[in-house]
Amino acid sequence: MEPALDLTIVMPCLNEAETLVACIEKARAGIEAAGVTGEVLIADNGSTDGSIELAEKHGARVVRVSEKGYGNALRGGNALRGGIAAARGRWLLMGDADDSYDFSQAPRFLEKLRAGDDLVMGCRMPRGGGTIMPGAMPWKNRWIGNPVLTFIGKLFFRTPVQDFHCGLRAFSRAAYDRMQLQTTGMEFASEMVMKSSILGMKASQVPITLHKDGRSRPPHLKPWRDGWRHLRFMLIYSPRWLFLIPGLTLVGLGTMVALTIFLGTRHIGAVQLDVGTLLVACMTVIIGVQLTAFAFFAKVFAIGENLLPDSPRFRGLFRRFTLERGVVAGTSLLLGGTGLLGWSLWLWGSAGFGHLDYAENLRRLIGATTLLILGVQIIFSSFFMSVLGLKTTSRRPPGTENL
Repeated sequence: MEPALDLTIVMPCLNEAETLVACIEKARAGIEAAGVTGEVLIADNGSTDGSIELAEKHGARVVRVSEKGYGNALRGGNALRGGIAAARGRWLLMGDADDSYDFSQAPRFLEKLRAGDDLVMGCRMPRGGGTIMPGAMPWKNRWIGNPVLTFIGKLFFRTPVQDFHCGLRAFSRAAYDRMQLQTTGMEFASEMVMKSSILGMKASQVPITLHKDGRSRPPHLKPWRDGWRHLRFMLIYSPRWLFLIPGLTLVGLGTMVALTIFLGTRHIGAVQLDVGTLLVACMTVIIGVQLTAFAFFAKVFAIGENLLPDSPRFRGLFRRFTLERGVVAGTSLLLGGTGLLGWSLWLWGSAGFGHLDYAENLRRLIGATTLLILGVQIIFSSFFMSVLGLKTTSRRPPGTENL
């Protein structure tokens, strides 16, 4: 159905009777100032303090979302998802109903949406032109959590926004539908920013003022726990940074050091590199190969579950890295390791199964066992990749579009 209105201002609500009326009035003022047709929609997540009655009395439309969001928190993804799904506007502005955001600033967001932006984030941070009123944000959020998480978000996802977790944001209905957001908890807001960047959408920001919320009770959110949850989600959502880059780095460094030491002891100034260093280098290679495999597992799973969009480059790589080629590569390493182990046994037999030079023998054994481990890793990783790549009625992994 085509949107019936220009703008819907969505507020998730859980027992916000103290502040809800002020938020609704500011939202209605913002719609009027923008000169558009609009509505104020309250996505109620089970309020018992009269919030629903107050919202309806002051002209807001109420949608009851029965499924609880994260920890029954105000920013629970389920409440927002339910509210957005019921919205009638072609543009949407969302924000908390605790009176920390000024919804009368809606025209500033609409200006950028009219100019073609897909996502417009509010920016509370002074470095982005925003203002934080005294007592509006805990010090650990302002000086640790928000700067760190925003830096990681910009690094991982190349987003231009300076306030990654600002709750006041606007977007078009078309952009939201294209994002196909999957999470239902507090990660919902983070996924929106990440997905918009991954899909190449046009994002911008508007400086805003964050006010101290008007509630007499403590907030639902817990900074340290919730900060870790956001960080964990960003890492999980970026297999490249979590697995692939560390994995390839370890494989490259480990292989270079291992090949240098395998043929004999090496000296760098007063430092002697021998079999102990060789063992550590080979361990590094094994860990790196496993992390690289995890990167592919995570990417295939995420694409199949619509958490990440497919990409032509990865699709081509997935098609080239077949089960058969993986088995051949793994078997080749197994044969190499078996041959090196057989050579070690032959040398031991030639010595009457007695004493061998400790360092030279250990070099051969470390090399043999490393090749054997890598061979097994690659063979069974190839099989697991094929399992993840199976097309089902609910999943379509990369490379299976025409199957």
